[in-house]
Amino acid sequence: MSVPTDTGTQWSRGHGGPAAATPLPSQRARTPTKNARLPDFFIVGQPKAGTTALYEMLRRHPQIFMPAGKEPWYFARELHERTPPRPEGTPTTLDRYLELFAAASDGQRLGEASALYLWSRTAARGIAEVAPEARIVAILREPASLLRSLHLQFVETYVETEADLRTALSLEAARRGGRQVPRHTYWPQALLYSEHVRYVEQLRRYHDLFGRERVLVLIYDDFRADNDATVRRVLRFLDVDDGVAIEAVEANPTVSARSQRLHELLHAVSVGHGPFSLAVKGAVKTLTPTGLRRHARDAAQRRVVFAEPPAPDLELMAELRRRFKEEVEALSEYLGRDLVTLWGGGGGVGS
Repeated sequence: MSVPTDTGTQWSRGHGGPAAATPLPSQRARTPTKNARLPDFFIVGQPKAGTTALYEMLRRHPQIFMPAGKEPWYFARELHERTPPRPEGTPTTLDRYLELFAAASDGQRLGEASALYLWSRTAARGIAEVAPEARIVAILREPASLLRSLHLQFVETYVETEADLRTALSLEAARRGGRQVPRHTYWPQALLYSEHVRYVEQLRRYHDLFGRERVLVLIYDDFRADNDATVRRVLRFLDVDDGVAIEAVEANPTVSARSQRLHELLHAVSVGHGPFSLAVKGAVKTLTPTGLRRHARDAAQRRVVFAEPPAPDLELMAELRRRFKEEVEALSEYLGRDLVTLWGGGGGVGS
């Protein structure tokens, strides 16, 4: 089988990376409500590395329960100050978080998937405080293709407004100082793209707290090449039946906005940002079918607003591979696997 592609806070001026936000009183770890069950495992990232596909496949296993909504973000405090509007909301207390697992049957393994937990400087500690015996699953992707796909995802989900990847990357220095940050972005800190390519630092946070035996590190290329074998490896890691047939799932494909202006107009009207005039709303009404105005995120809108991503800028991809070569070398040594050859020979260029 072939694997499907997968896949804010206010900015703190002068900080060199994702802030270790102080938990609100309602968010601090405490004893959960009696009989509430904590997750047994967490898919912690990376984003755009197959986490959505893995989540969708695991939740089809009868011995596993995962909430219907991916990305609770509960343990990543950096994401709590300002969160995207979504029907299910974002849990900010432990009791509300545990409600996500209330429908699980006795004997099922409980899990959740939040792709920015690996990036987060607070998530590992937060998970360990309430679920120290949990098992952790991480999927790592080659840096250049990771950042390209992540940038496209951020543009699609209104985290980023700069549609050109090279330009977005060049803004990192300014954004570290709180400048040129999109006004309505949900996660300003996540726009420091280089912070997503700190593989060894990210893994060590989990290894130090859970031990290596409780952390399963996967490589995206392996998942793409043979997702059946990769999923069965995860099932064995979770101590559930790896003989259950699970069909491959197409999940969260990378796309590109056909028109950035139309994309931003639809989002602005849908969330009510700013004093939008009748003229602006009229323009959106003219540009989009009635159904799109009623269902801003449905399949019809995606066909109108989004298209297949353009071919990658090979020159930029090569520059990024050179830029992050030392990180890949360090990761290779840390994991005892030659990722320099795997990722340095032109692999991982796809969406």
